[in-house]
Amino acid sequence: MTPTPIPARVRAWGWFMDRFRSMHIATMSPTDIEHNQTMRAIPAPVRRVVFGARDSRVQVRDLSIATSHGRLALRVYRPRGARTGAADLPIAVYFHGGGWTLFGGLDVCDWLPSRVAAELGAVVVAVDYRLAPQHPYPAAVDDCIAAVSWASEHAEEFGASPARLAVFGDSAGGNLSAVVALHARDSGGPPIRAQGLIYPVTDTTLDDESMHENARKPVLHRADMDAFFRYYLGASREDGADDDPSVSPLRASSLADLPPALVQVSAHDVLRDQALAYAARLEAEGTPVDVHSYADAPHGWVTYPQIMRVSRRASADLVTFLRRELSGS
Repeated sequence: MTPTPIPARVRAWGWFMDRFRSMHIATMSPTDIEHNQTMRAIPAPVRRVVFGARDSRVQVRDLSIATSHGRLALRVYRPRGARTGAADLPIAVYFHGGGWTLFGGLDVCDWLPSRVAAELGAVVVAVDYRLAPQHPYPAAVDDCIAAVSWASEHAEEFGASPARLAVFGDSAGGNLSAVVALHARDSGGPPIRAQGLIYPVTDTTLDDESMHENARKPVLHRADMDAFFRYYLGASREDGADDDPSVSPLRASSLADLPPALVQVSAHDVLRDQALAYAARLEAEGTPVDVHSYADAPHGWVTYPQIMRVSRRASADLVTFLRRELSGS
């Protein structure tokens, strides 16, 4: 993939982010992190302008489910006008990005799951998993596994078929999608038909080519990834968490017999090379994989769809992939 220049408006956004300590996890104070997790400092109209608005073509239901670790908040999106009584819609579970640490609450993450639900004609379940540093690894993994099991068991209540189940997510959410797919394979279910991995974290390495080449590119810096891993993994690193496939799916002993994957890669992203390495291993080990590379994009097109025009094109590619893999019963 040969990168092309980052659009001027995206470079300007990166410049703006770099001016403020509270815009990068590497320089955030504990108070900054808390404010980000609650989004208290950002009025709702501003959130919608920056992070994108919910698609008006969906109906939304907020609920919480019981897990072995307490209540877990979910948001269920369903296309308006979808016929009732027939449990035949696809169902997809969405895990948001933010380095397992940021973007608490589901309001800031409305844009992509609502758009997928509307465009695909599917039920989408967004997961408000627990965040580090208050809830370090494996809290997010446990919550996401519980949410997928719940979605499979309750799909028919929302007019969806558990036989047409997918997972998708961006960045840390892409990591969690890959981890959940591995867990489902190794634990005997639930059966997942497709995994959408949007610029996913697949390893804890900070030393590949893209980590250095894109270390200070807009939105996500190499220093941010170091901070995210420190907050997320905490003391578990002393017990070898970096090598655990539920942290670094690239280090799994086998990537065979997994659901077909879409791996979406941003050329100007520190995560580019590890995402491509994961896609290469999937293909080499017999798991069907599509790779879509966006030559002018840095990290974060899901987070900032109003700023990055690639967002519409890339989300359309995701919907096309999910439609193909989830077609039929």
